[in-house]
Amino acid sequence: MSAERPTLPPVRLRTDAELARDALAAPLLARAVRLARWAGPGTRVGAGGELVDAQLPAAAEHLGLEPDEDGAAEASEAWRLAVDAGLLDVEDPEGAAGPDAEGTVTVGENLALVTGGSPQDVLAIWLDGLEAVHADATAPAFEDLADLVAEDGTIDFESLDWDPEIEAEFLDGVLGNLYLLTVGDGGGGADPVPVPLPALAASMVVPDDMGEPTDDVLEQVSEAMMRLDDQFRVLEPIGIVEYRPVDEALLIEEGEEGEEGAGPADDEDVTRYGMVRLTPLGLYGLRARMLEAGVDAPAVGDLADKGADALLGGIAHYPEAAARAEVGLWLARRGTDGAGGELLAAARGTDRQAPLRRLHCQQALALVGAAAEPEVRAVLDDPELGGLARVWLAELGAADVPAPPEPMIFWLAVDTIAAQLEADGDLDELQDLVEGLAGQHSGFFDEAWRVEHPATAEVLEAMGRLHSDKKKAKEARKAAFKARSRAGS
Repeated sequence: MSAERPTLPPVRLRTDAELARDALAAPLLARAVRLARWAGPGTRVGAGGELVDAQLPAAAEHLGLEPDEDGAAEASEAWRLAVDAGLLDVEDPEGAAGPDAEGTVTVGENLALVTGGSPQDVLAIWLDGLEAVHADATAPAFEDLADLVAEDGTIDFESLDWDPEIEAEFLDGVLGNLYLLTVGDGGGGADPVPVPLPALAASMVVPDDMGEPTDDVLEQVSEAMMRLDDQFRVLEPIGIVEYRPVDEALLIEEGEEGEEGAGPADDEDVTRYGMVRLTPLGLYGLRARMLEAGVDAPAVGDLADKGADALLGGIAHYPEAAARAEVGLWLARRGTDGAGGELLAAARGTDRQAPLRRLHCQQALALVGAAAEPEVRAVLDDPELGGLARVWLAELGAADVPAPPEPMIFWLAVDTIAAQLEADGDLDELQDLVEGLAGQHSGFFDEAWRVEHPATAEVLEAMGRLHSDKKKAKEARKAAFKARSRAGS
């Protein structure tokens, strides 16, 4: 019975202010900001905007790095980010060309926003930086390019086994899987857990229907791991992930294990094969990229300023904790005055989603509390809401709750099972619900097929599939047939 669902579960994000602080603390962006403030009229840059080699030791020293090859590389990386993120502007020399031409550098307009802008301004700068780093992570390794440099300084890209679209698609697929693993556990990414690198690599290589992977597939997984190891090392400084790299001892060729410093690999210690965790900032960044690509990636709080109809429809397939959090934010924004009536009105309907809306309405009313009692009592005689109202009042401990008429009892039973079928919940729990409702009423199936509910036949068919008592299951199937015949007459 399931209807269209969001592509991804809802994610819980930190506030923009918290995320902006995380962004400014990301090592690469922090270094880029420091270099942008350090740069002056005498700073020498190449025609492509890169810091000339002669300036790199001073830049590295300013960043507190050793003025050696590694320090120069990190300084160069931070400088490129400063340019890409608009912290610095580089102008090519007028009329000049060639590798020896130099440009001029001035302060970019985004630098002032680092301290004087809003959290959203800071996050926009960081997202620009993330795009630049993502491109770096999918670029060929420098040593691969060095082998293809011709005498005239050009690079023969056609000889390089590298397709930028394929590389970007692979990394985006991995990051998408990591995002789903992080938010898909019901917690919405509130407390991200580290994921083993082999599991991520396998998610991109091993077919879903494959049992025991073949040696060829295992070799592909190993190659994907090494590829991801390089890419996550590039991505970590921008703050999107926390990464524990692959233990280099595992990469030593067989037969070299006896050399000094190279112990045998412990195959059972999965952490040695690399562990990666999305940071809260990484969740924000990946969601922003997915939204830009047109992916439906909801976040808790998206519905806080919407009406009750959008709220109940939007949380229809949320995990319980996320749905509760969304309703809490909605109530905090709207207030409880009149909220019960608005929720009950939104719960009405005979469409396929209506039973699930009513289920979430009842749960939302629990957060409204006793303030909703007058509005709930007002629908006690409503054919669609009367059963829900009685259950809610009983759970509240209210006095003088009238007993439901028998037709309402059966209607509510069908509506409740229809909601659970639409939610695609746990089958064991659904079976317990089916058997419990059928067992509460003598001759349940003799009466249930007469219920004026759009989902009556489908519910009875499901009860026939799920009921463990063969006799009861047969009664349910007969009742479903009667319901369909009645609906068609």
